[in-house]
Amino acid sequence: MTVTDIDHYADRDAPRLEVDYPIISADSHITEAHDTYLDIDPAFRDRAPHIEDGGEKVGDVFVVDGMRPISLGLVAAAGKPAAQIRVLGERFENLHRSGWDPTARLVDQQRDGVAAEVIYPTVGRVICNHKDVDFKVACFAAYNRWIAQYCAVDPARLLGCGQTALRTPDEGIADLQEIRDLGLRGVMMPGVPGYEHDYDHRDWDGFYEAAVDLGLPLSFHILTYRAERTRGPAMSQFLSTVRGCQDIMAMFVLGGVFERHPRLKVVCVEADAGWVPHFMYRMDHAYHRHRYWLPPGQELSRVPSAIFSEHIYTTFQDDWTAFAHADSMNWRRLMWANDFPHSDSTWPWSQELLAEHTQSLSDEQRRAILCDNVAELYGIDLATLA
Repeated sequence: MTVTDIDHYADRDAPRLEVDYPIISADSHITEAHDTYLDIDPAFRDRAPHIEDGGEKVGDVFVVDGMRPISLGLVAAAGKPAAQIRVLGERFENLHRSGWDPTARLVDQQRDGVAAEVIYPTVGRVICNHKDVDFKVACFAAYNRWIAQYCAVDPARLLGCGQTALRTPDEGIADLQEIRDLGLRGVMMPGVPGYEHDYDHRDWDGFYEAAVDLGLPLSFHILTYRAERTRGPAMSQFLSTVRGCQDIMAMFVLGGVFERHPRLKVVCVEADAGWVPHFMYRMDHAYHRHRYWLPPGQELSRVPSAIFSEHIYTTFQDDWTAFAHADSMNWRRLMWANDFPHSDSTWPWSQELLAEHTQSLSDEQRRAILCDNVAELYGIDLATLA
C-alpha cells in the first residue's frame, strides 16, 4: 500500500492493531473555543482572537486582528469522508466537542485506541505568523493558561504544549519557567522568533540550556512559518507545508546549535518523516563538498546526518514511507501521531491503519514508534496509562 485513503477503513471490516502497551499520539490538537483568549492582557482585550459568524456561505470563522479570518472547515474534520470535507460553511457547534471539552476528549481517545496525546494549538499555529510580536506575547500567555486548565482534567492523558513568542531570549527563559509551572509538557516555537537574531545565534544559548534543564522539549510545527506563495492549484500548498520545518532543522544542524548544546532535543511536528533519509544524505553531501562555507568557529565535529539522527524527532500520521524506511533513519526518533481533530487525522481508524502500516516493523520498532519514544522524550509514566 502506497497511499492511504482513510475512507476505505470505514468501508470494510479491517483488523485493528493488537498490542499490550499504550499507544500515544505525539501530535494532536485542540480547537480554540469562544473563551480561549478571554483571559488576555487587558491592553489587547479589544483585539483578542474570537469567533464570528461569517454568514451562511462562509460559516463561523476565527478572527485574528491583522490576519485573514480562519475558516473552521478543516480544523475538526476528523472522521469525515473525503467528499464531505469543505473549507467554508462549517459551524463551531458542529465540530468535535472534544476539541475544547477535555471530558469528551477522553472518550474520543478511547474510541481511537489512543491512551494519551501531546496536544498542540490550532489557531495558535497561525498566530505564530503575526507581525505584531507584542500581540503574540499576549495571545500565547492567554492560550497557555487556557490549555493548562484543559489538560488539568487528566494530566496523564492530556499533555499540553505551551507557546512562546520569543520576543527576547531572556523573556523566552521566563516563558519556559511559566510553562513548566503551569504543568505543560513541551513548548511550540514560532517558525521565526520575535527577536533580531535567528535561532542559530549564540544569543539563544541560555534559552536552550534552560529548556533542557526544565525538561521541556522544543517543537516546530508546520504552518508556524510564513512561506512564499505556492505555484499551481490550492492543493499544491499542501505539499509545501513541510518545507518550513525542513529549513529550520537544517539551520539547527548546520548552524551548530546541537554542537553547542549536546543535550538539546527538537521535535519536527506534522511534517512527516519519509523525507528524512534523503534530507540527511543531502546535508552530508553539502557538508563534504562545501563545509568550508561554514563561518569560522561553526565547524561540525560529526557529519550532519549523525547530528540529525541524534537530536531531531519527527512526527507523522499515515506516512507509509516512514514506516517502510524506518531502518534508513534513527527509528528511536520517530513518533506516530493521529493529528486529531484535523482533516488530516487518522481518527477514528488509527488502529486499522497501524495494523496495516506497521507490518514491516519489528516488535521493538513498533513499540518504540507508537509508545516508547514519545514517553521517553516527554517523561510519560506508562503506568499511569494502564
